[in-house]
Amino acid sequence: MTATPTTLSPNGIPSNPPTTAPHWPRGFSSGGIAAGIKKPGVNDLALLFGSGEFGNGEFGNGELSAAAVFTRNLIVAAPIQVSRANLAVSSARIRALIINSGCANAATGEEGLARSRRTIESLAATLGIPSQSVLVNSTGVIGVQLPIARIEKALPALKASLQPGSCETFARSIMTTDTRPKWASRIIRWMEGTTERTCTVTGVAKGAGMIHPNMATMISVIVTDATLTPSELDGHLRSAVEKSFHRISVDGDTSTNDSVFALSSNCAGIVPPNQLALAFEAVAQELALMVVRDGEGFERGLEVRVHGGRTQSDALQVARTVAMSLLVRTAVTGGDPNWGRILAAAGRAGVELNPSTLRVSAGGIALFAAGEPTNADPVAVRRAFTADTVRIELDLAMGVASDVFWSCGLTKRYVEINADYTT
Repeated sequence: MTATPTTLSPNGIPSNPPTTAPHWPRGFSSGGIAAGIKKPGVNDLALLFGSGEFGNGEFGNGELSAAAVFTRNLIVAAPIQVSRANLAVSSARIRALIINSGCANAATGEEGLARSRRTIESLAATLGIPSQSVLVNSTGVIGVQLPIARIEKALPALKASLQPGSCETFARSIMTTDTRPKWASRIIRWMEGTTERTCTVTGVAKGAGMIHPNMATMISVIVTDATLTPSELDGHLRSAVEKSFHRISVDGDTSTNDSVFALSSNCAGIVPPNQLALAFEAVAQELALMVVRDGEGFERGLEVRVHGGRTQSDALQVARTVAMSLLVRTAVTGGDPNWGRILAAAGRAGVELNPSTLRVSAGGIALFAAGEPTNADPVAVRRAFTADTVRIELDLAMGVASDVFWSCGLTKRYVEINADYTT
């Protein structure tokens, strides 16, 4: 498996995400335009379409296998309700996904549902496809009705913007408070007899605030040209999400519109399942870590790795509790080596611990072991807490399970952005 070049820091967070957008796999076209939902001239309407083009001059019917993981927030945005229904009605066989930014169409009642339905019906008419084969989502301010007239007026131009190749326009068109677009890609190569075959997995994401597990932490779209049934695609998606988007938090808030969509064009044939699973996981995790690094007001990342748990659930619970602790995160923001906050957070995680065997380190430097502080070099410790990403490790010495959770410092800028979000 080969990848679009990306340099990873030692703890796995991309230090220089790829600046050149990867291409969509075979069978996909995308577009994006300014529909007037946000500021004039800013792209705010994006479309991904199953073109059916196999890359060799041949065409299929453009039907895509589809899967999705949606927010667990009980306040569910109108577009998610509509997309859930269409996934069921279409047996997860779809043709298009449309996403607008600038308005979440959440907490908008029956009128919001009607406007989401009008979006897919009007797009379907524009593209000449069944309305049940369209998925939709929105992102932006909650509690505002979707400007459906502007969207409908823009649909012919949106259709005209469709083209295969780069995912950049689509990725930029779904951004809200993001400071940069987010994309990742992997190419899988395998042999069938003497013939080398290839398959691509490409994903984009938007997200910088309202980032938290329990699906899905933002909006992401991961697509492949592998031949997959909707059920097989769903399995790859859920496994990848569990190891990526369910392991990050920026502010502890799960949005009303959180979604990860997966689509397959079925152009590449049957791909070795293990290789495909690794590619899905790599793309999802890279996107998730980009979301952390673009967290609103981001200044410094935080990674918490826990080893020695009795169960993976225990290890994850400690990692999540430490990474989400406001006191730990403010210490990270200030580069303050106040490791007592780490201990305190671990101790309240609801997991059995033995302080006499617990070990805590930062940047590979032991801070606490055998029930007491170590004699760590204060200059080295300070350096570990002022790194671009603060790397915390805890060894619970209770078993062999491990897990990881990513977050970031809590900054004054985060408060400023969200204090002025609608004004």
